[in-house]
Amino acid sequence: MRDGFIRVAAVTPEIRVADCEFNTESICRSLDEAYGCGAKIIVFPELCLTGYTCGDLFWQERLLRSAQEGLRRVISHTDGHDGLVFVGLPWEKDGKLYNTAAAVSDGRLLGLVPKRYLPNYNEFYEARHFAPGRTDVEWIDFDEAAVPFGMEILFCCDVPEGLRVAAEICEDLWAPNPPSTAHALAGANVIVNLSASDEVTGKDSYRESLVAGQSARLLCGYIYAGAGEGESTQDLVFGGHNLLAENGHILAQSERFTCGVTCSEFDIARLREERRRMTTFEPCEYESYERVWFSMDEEETHLTRRFEPAPFVPSSQADREKRCEEILTIQALGLKKRLQHTGSKNAVVGISGGLDSTLALLVMTKAFDMLGLQRGQMTAVTMPGFGTTDRTYHNACELTRRLGAQLREVDIRDAVNRHFRDIGHDPSMHDVTYENCQARERTQVLMDLANKNGGLVVGTGDMSELALGWATYNGDHMSMYGVNCSVPKTLVRHLVRYYADTCGDAPISQILYDVLDTPVSPELLPPENGQISQKTEDLVGPYELHDFFLYYMMRFGYAPAKIYRVARLAFENVYDGETILKWLKKFYWRFFSQQFKRSCVPDGPKVGSVALSPRGDLRMPSDACVRIWADELEKLRAL
Repeated sequence: MRDGFIRVAAVTPEIRVADCEFNTESICRSLDEAYGCGAKIIVFPELCLTGYTCGDLFWQERLLRSAQEGLRRVISHTDGHDGLVFVGLPWEKDGKLYNTAAAVSDGRLLGLVPKRYLPNYNEFYEARHFAPGRTDVEWIDFDEAAVPFGMEILFCCDVPEGLRVAAEICEDLWAPNPPSTAHALAGANVIVNLSASDEVTGKDSYRESLVAGQSARLLCGYIYAGAGEGESTQDLVFGGHNLLAENGHILAQSERFTCGVTCSEFDIARLREERRRMTTFEPCEYESYERVWFSMDEEETHLTRRFEPAPFVPSSQADREKRCEEILTIQALGLKKRLQHTGSKNAVVGISGGLDSTLALLVMTKAFDMLGLQRGQMTAVTMPGFGTTDRTYHNACELTRRLGAQLREVDIRDAVNRHFRDIGHDPSMHDVTYENCQARERTQVLMDLANKNGGLVVGTGDMSELALGWATYNGDHMSMYGVNCSVPKTLVRHLVRYYADTCGDAPISQILYDVLDTPVSPELLPPENGQISQKTEDLVGPYELHDFFLYYMMRFGYAPAKIYRVARLAFENVYDGETILKWLKKFYWRFFSQQFKRSCVPDGPKVGSVALSPRGDLRMPSDACVRIWADELEKLRAL
């Protein structure tokens, strides 16, 4: 359970209707399979000890006694196994019959949770047999032990830290006010649902959306175990649809019409961080909730859930194209509003032939089209310097012409050489001064041209550069509106490719494809044999790694060791552990040391769940110390 991960399972066993002995044996076999997978929270379907479709047989005392005998065998089977197991059975109490979930751990019955909402419509008639569960908890006797009975029970364990589990049953989730809502506000971060939901056309999609949606609203993990093969097919068929969801995302689900174990891992630490961050998630002190403790040994959880190496970029092409169109529109609308508000009829951008400035120009074009302004009122300025190559220069100029913007060329070399003389810098010294003088000269040109034309300067820097501080302070760091400020480098590439694929203009597409093939570079050092000599990723590290680090640090508050762990899984066949650790150390050092640049960045539109604006998502002191993060990374190196 290191790093807050815990393996969970939803299980559909093979059953026979009203054959509790067979069902118990099947449940125990399935338990062994789930234990073998390392599962610590294991959930079986609704009324699985008897079968959901027993009908009026639920009134038979022999069936009820047989179900309790089966429960005793399940309890005994868990002896010596830590974790938490939920099985469904009918339970008689005070002359009424209840549809319950029995919670079992290490040879003891922890509690019984009754179903609250009983469907009595269409094919369902549960109210014929069962009474609705009550919220308040009473204590009943079972085999000379006191056991809590009621809906308001939290099953608590501090391995992983803060684990709190609560249960609801099938229709409870479909109701307007599911019990899981109160459970979550009382502290539950894992909800289990023992279900017997029959299959009709399209119901699986609805079921999936319910489970995913509830896990998102409650910021929780949700385990849904569905009844399957063996239930009566007199009128219905049950598909054994098992679902594991975490905070809106389906981590794993079974194929329908099968039996078996569906496993994944919940990240309890991540869920707790989400709740800390979300001020609108307001937990309540429910004094009526009974807290029942169980224990688990801390051990390593083998991770099977997938960590996308490009978390900012949707993996499917359809989703990626939709996301790209949406982001381009958000960027363009942000710039459109700023142009309208300032009364600007002109906008200026420095165009280098690289990815970021190319995207900024494409966004400007979209914004001007939205405003009904002539594209000729856009000014794209190419400013050749000591590192400019023919390839990037040609692409910058041709793209500007093809898009219909006004092209201005301002060669900065003479101005920068004069500045070197003014400050007494030797131009043969290719140090940070040599580089930054060029960046600041370019920004001065853009600002003054914008003043001259009554326009504003559109910034090109992206979020990855902001995270790393890979920008010249008061150089490319500064603009009047930064359209790319919350777009990570890995996503910039896809936005440009999407435009190239969909613009319908072959020459523009060809230019964009060549821009995509050009190495990322500030082009501030002289070329070697006409080729780019200064490649950004050789200096600061691969952007795909840095974007991965940024996402998990900012979005979920992962600690360095946890980021390293999941990065090794995500990039298993790309980078070795030593390389990942090297660049992770670089990332943290730059992120903390360069906050002063982010504290005064220009306005720009937020486009995703991670952003670094000091006015929005990141209020971080510029002199925060990186020591405790760096110390954790040093411990990893020692290992």
